[in-house]
Amino acid sequence: MSSITKAIIPVAGYGTRRLPITKAVEKCMLPIGNRPLVDYVVEDCLKAGITDIIFVVSEQFEQLQNYYGRNQLLEEYLKAKGKTEQLQEVKHLAKKANFHYVVQDQHQPYGTAVPVSLCAHLIKKNEQVLVLMGDDFIYRADGRSEVAELIKAADESGVGAGLLAVNVPRDDVFRYGVIETDGENGVSFFKRVIEQPKVEDAPTTLINISKYLFDYELMECAKQVMQNAPAANGEYQITEALNMYISSGNKMVVVPAKGDYMDGGTVEGWLAANNRVVGKE
Repeated sequence: MSSITKAIIPVAGYGTRRLPITKAVEKCMLPIGNRPLVDYVVEDCLKAGITDIIFVVSEQFEQLQNYYGRNQLLEEYLKAKGKTEQLQEVKHLAKKANFHYVVQDQHQPYGTAVPVSLCAHLIKKNEQVLVLMGDDFIYRADGRSEVAELIKAADESGVGAGLLAVNVPRDDVFRYGVIETDGENGVSFFKRVIEQPKVEDAPTTLINISKYLFDYELMECAKQVMQNAPAANGEYQITEALNMYISSGNKMVVVPAKGDYMDGGTVEGWLAANNRVVGKE
């Protein structure tokens, strides 16, 4: 069992790509089957031995907190009606892990490095932590954990950090951040991310899906990004922390995901995820 016990899951975005539904429903709470999207991310973490889930949330995060909290009235109703199975199911949600909430308010800068930097004080020296965005997940029909395999690959490679990647058709690479790698003894290590390259210029068909294993030094790089000027688009990007980490002589293992990438951030991706998980595909 891994000694890594913590995962950071940023879910503070407004979900503007999914408006108007995200005006009323938090994006991470959009249903995939009979569970919210983010619960598939949490479940993957639990299978890898994670005990503490740190959600980075907006100022209005009642739905997420309600889902992983207790509902006394509902529990009393289910008990009175003899619905034992449903009662145990809803009570179990609050016991899945130790849930923590860090608020990213609307006055914070924007970008993927922001929620990670807000959690840096919770990570100790010589500690590693998963960083997994909360609006997409990897679905494994065999029930195995993708992040467990990421942790194992980093350990076996003798490095403290890594990331999951997804292979896409070459004709689609221009839509994504494509990962360039260096090979060494049959293991791929992160070199850089090339944002939306031309098809002919893409060094691989591996795309970055923002599923990371961070060590303490990489967390410090995320903090440093916030001290620098933002990128040209005005955002503080986590990929800058990766670049800083690599330029300091560190290595990150790149692990191609074995499951299916499910992106709930678009209507098409959300529908595909429901079809896949419910078993129609």
